[in-house]
Amino acid sequence: MFLFEEIQMPPQMTVVDIGAMLLEGAIDPFARLSRMGLLSVIGFEPQAAECEKLNALALPGRRYLPYAVADGKRRTFFVTNTGMTSSLLRPNLRIAQQFSNLAELMQVVATPEVNTIRLDDVAEIRAQNCDLLKLDTQGSEAEILVNAIESLRGCLIVQTEVEFVPLYEGQPLFAEVDQLLRSQGFMFHRFLGIAGRTYSPLMVNGDPNAALSQMLWSDAVYVPDLARFDDLEPKALLKLAALLHEVYGSLDLCHVALAAYDRKCATSCAARYFERLAEPRQKPT
Repeated sequence: MFLFEEIQMPPQMTVVDIGAMLLEGAIDPFARLSRMGLLSVIGFEPQAAECEKLNALALPGRRYLPYAVADGKRRTFFVTNTGMTSSLLRPNLRIAQQFSNLAELMQVVATPEVNTIRLDDVAEIRAQNCDLLKLDTQGSEAEILVNAIESLRGCLIVQTEVEFVPLYEGQPLFAEVDQLLRSQGFMFHRFLGIAGRTYSPLMVNGDPNAALSQMLWSDAVYVPDLARFDDLEPKALLKLAALLHEVYGSLDLCHVALAAYDRKCATSCAARYFERLAEPRQKPT
């Protein structure tokens, strides 16, 4: 059962997923909200074949567009041998080759010219707004954000891939992305795992993809600064709470959002949420 059915159902939510390539074995964090009709997804995947695969799934409430999101200019797109490491930035093989099984996944095989579009200029986004912005574009995330200031104004969560070393030439690193989002009223909430590699030729238990000491990239999650919670509209607080609970398992911050909702609406959602969390879970039979 969806917990919010017993507390306060959120309004319809919209996820904007930039760099939406379907990766084998990946878990869909939006599946349950989508099945309930509470969430729609507008995705962007510039590799035409990958975009077609996504649309062929015909998932309810999801639409994928073959746009390269950036600054609105004509750019070179660096297509790699794995597809998933393709980018508007050239892979930095001088750095990548120092690590196990990394440069091998970033070999450029084609360099087509593509038209890019600013997120703030996408009609579908202006029409539906964006509650959760998810970015995975191999180094160009900061550029997308700089050209999405209007879209960020109503955004409740930003999930963006960040790098700690320059795996692509000229890419802004985590510190720059963090400063950009904080300047727009967001605060860092959490990392969704941190990935790395060993420095070549060392490996951990013969696994070329395992990390030892060097961390290379992660997905960073940002939420509105706590000082902004009481300025959010009630429906925005419900959306934020539902996304924090369902997508990220951030139960404590979900409770904070519900408490802010209660202060605005004279309800007791936070107390009921806390009670439900405190209930002993039944063991599976």
